[in-house]
Amino acid sequence: MTKDGALKKYFGYESFYPLQAEIIDHLLAGKHALVLMPTGGGKSVCFQIPALLMDGTAIVISPLIALMKDQVDGLAANGIPAAFLNSAQNDEESAKIIGRCLAGGIKLLYISPERLASASTTVFLQKLRISLFAVDEAHCISSWGHDFRPDYLKLHVLREKFPAVPLIALTATADRVIRRDILRQLDIPEEHQFIASFDRPNLSLAVYSGRKRIDQILRFLSKRKNQQGIIYCLSRKTTENVAMRLQDRGYQAAYYHAGMDNAGRSKIQEGFTRDKIQIICATIAFGLGIDKSNIRWIVHYSLPKNIESYYQEIGRAGRDGAPADTVLFYSYADVKTHHDMLKDLPQDRRELLAAKLERMKRYAEADICRRRILLSYFNEQPSGDCGNCDVCKNPPKKFNGTIIAQKALSAVARTSEKINMTTLIQILRGSLNAFIRENSYDQIKTFGAGRDIKYSEWAEYIFQLLNSGFVDIAYDEGYALKLNGLSLKILKSEMDVFLTQPAELEKKFETIAALPKKQAGNDGLFERLRALRRTLADENNVPAYVVFSDRTLLEMADSRPQDAIEMLGVSGVGEHKMKQYGKQFLEEIRHYTTHQS
Repeated sequence: MTKDGALKKYFGYESFYPLQAEIIDHLLAGKHALVLMPTGGGKSVCFQIPALLMDGTAIVISPLIALMKDQVDGLAANGIPAAFLNSAQNDEESAKIIGRCLAGGIKLLYISPERLASASTTVFLQKLRISLFAVDEAHCISSWGHDFRPDYLKLHVLREKFPAVPLIALTATADRVIRRDILRQLDIPEEHQFIASFDRPNLSLAVYSGRKRIDQILRFLSKRKNQQGIIYCLSRKTTENVAMRLQDRGYQAAYYHAGMDNAGRSKIQEGFTRDKIQIICATIAFGLGIDKSNIRWIVHYSLPKNIESYYQEIGRAGRDGAPADTVLFYSYADVKTHHDMLKDLPQDRRELLAAKLERMKRYAEADICRRRILLSYFNEQPSGDCGNCDVCKNPPKKFNGTIIAQKALSAVARTSEKINMTTLIQILRGSLNAFIRENSYDQIKTFGAGRDIKYSEWAEYIFQLLNSGFVDIAYDEGYALKLNGLSLKILKSEMDVFLTQPAELEKKFETIAALPKKQAGNDGLFERLRALRRTLADENNVPAYVVFSDRTLLEMADSRPQDAIEMLGVSGVGEHKMKQYGKQFLEEIRHYTTHQS
């Protein structure tokens, strides 16, 4: 079977997303790889299809039990033999799965990094014919990341004990520094990186004032009847309060946080994945284990601690590719709370996380296309404004700041890209302190070139340059500013830079209600198909999105297939699902079409 045949047979898709086919061929050739794709970008297919085409069992290292279960349920729904080993299983259950693997009956086996480190697992793996290793959430291996986990440091033994087995590391959140760390620790050649666009154009982006949040959320929800979503909160108490306020207004809302017992959390999570609960009010404890494609919106009640967390959390919406909304409420009180939480950390860790928090704060305060900021953060140079964020829809007034940008970038270049933002501003303002003199920075041409601009204004302009992708920052080199391709164009006067006066930004935060817009899926047939999906999901004891995604149902409602051949032409309908569910959905479509004509 070819990779294209496997994609259609098991997943129901006619074509690959960008880079997927190249990555699959790379793995089939026995080579290692680092893959960066946004949440919903199709990372799993990159190792699942090679696992189907290669002899043996693929070992997938995954950090959360719930995520393993969702992945295995999804594979089983597509007719793919998969299983997981984790601490929730007893010895008898584990022994059965190990036996199936050794007998060649499992194509993908999910294991936690803790389980992988045990001596018994090592003995088992050495007996097993392994097709490939896949390390999911690979950013957890780097201490420079937002979600560092010590257990991931042990994964280098895979390359040492199984040097001939291809290894693929995958993540949705890694800047240049973290990517370099992953490559080094897993001994993956630098040229074996596959970096897809981080752009998720189906997600709308908006930041609103933190005043009267509940009132704004209620207005937002009134336009999104029956759509499921997550409200992320900073504290456990807030999740409970927000959930109760929404329940009082008649919404099926529940809260989820780490202070609940395992049984309570599992019940809430299952209710949400089975579409029994519409809204989850949660701390960041919720979401990493959710592989749910039909989440239609994400609200951040509080400011996230960094852009990586924020991007990962909003990425849980619209994983099926259909339109989804994201809203962030911002107040400086949230910033102070985050700073208070950093006080007891070691200095180097505290400084790193404080710098990342500052970038998150600047995102919330930004006056430029928000998607540009997100893409630039992950070292991707955007082609233009997105038109699908609040700033693009209501742009602020700007002025030509090319000369300001050139002064700043010239100082970065003349100091060999070794200075941080504080030193850069000191150079531009002509500050004669000991550090400036010791490094002879007072001798460069741009020393004092920005005396007429206040320190606070320079800081704002430099953050605008960072947010626009006109300059980069290296956290692992003392937060040094680095030039990139756009920096050089600006220095050569090949492009102009437009900035916003700091005074304009002070006017930005006024309470804004989410504007109503046409929502996908208002068609009566879509609602009928969604009701059928829920019935079938309950009968088969699986989450509704495992039957078919919202995007697949939307396409069915639009194209209205009348027979099996037309149904197989719908994106997301593979052979196994056609046999299992196709007849019922065809009957529903025919019935609806007949009564509408």
